[in-house]
Amino acid sequence: MSSFEAPVTKLVDLGQKSLFISASSIAFNPLFWNIVARQGLTLSAEYHNKILTRLFGGRSQAACYALAAAIFSFGILRDFLYERALRQQPSYPLLEQDEVKYLAYGLIAVGNILVLSSTWALGITGTFLGDYFGILMDDIITGFPFNITDAPMYNGSTCSFLGTALLYGKPAGILLTAWVFVVYQIALKYENPFTAGIYAKRERERAAAKTGGKKSQ
Repeated sequence: MSSFEAPVTKLVDLGQKSLFISASSIAFNPLFWNIVARQGLTLSAEYHNKILTRLFGGRSQAACYALAAAIFSFGILRDFLYERALRQQPSYPLLEQDEVKYLAYGLIAVGNILVLSSTWALGITGTFLGDYFGILMDDIITGFPFNITDAPMYNGSTCSFLGTALLYGKPAGILLTAWVFVVYQIALKYENPFTAGIYAKRERERAAAKTGGKKSQ
């Protein structure tokens, strides 16, 4: 029977370039849209200057759908690179037990439920940054899964990453999952205040419109 004891250097093969390529792809999506955008290169520029909307002939919804397709495509590439990295990493006997596999399937199921249900609740534009295009939700979604977590997409994705790591029995996958968690937490610190500011601005405009309407009566 294989020993459960193994030196740290045998748990994760840092000599595999695929590990770092996967880590880079994990960071790319959320950090690009939420940090680079703050420098006026993409989405904040879209919110303030409507650059992407103008590229699509003033059709903000079409521009948002194009962005959604790009984000979704990058997500598929990220998942492919993650799986490839795991295949090139050493396994750990303790993670190859049946109980761990059951836990892995459970995490993947929970992750998919959180991601799919939040997409269903928000719709395509609500999920893929439609607020940057001026496409705002009528009301804040408070039902499932937002009554469980305020970031079901990110938390669901993290669960899926961890479940996949356990399913493959790869300690490197657990390390990459920790990186996923860190990246998403950083992204939320940029994304949440910016999004909240967009909706706060709308409420101020509504309040001002109501006040102006009363004065004109």
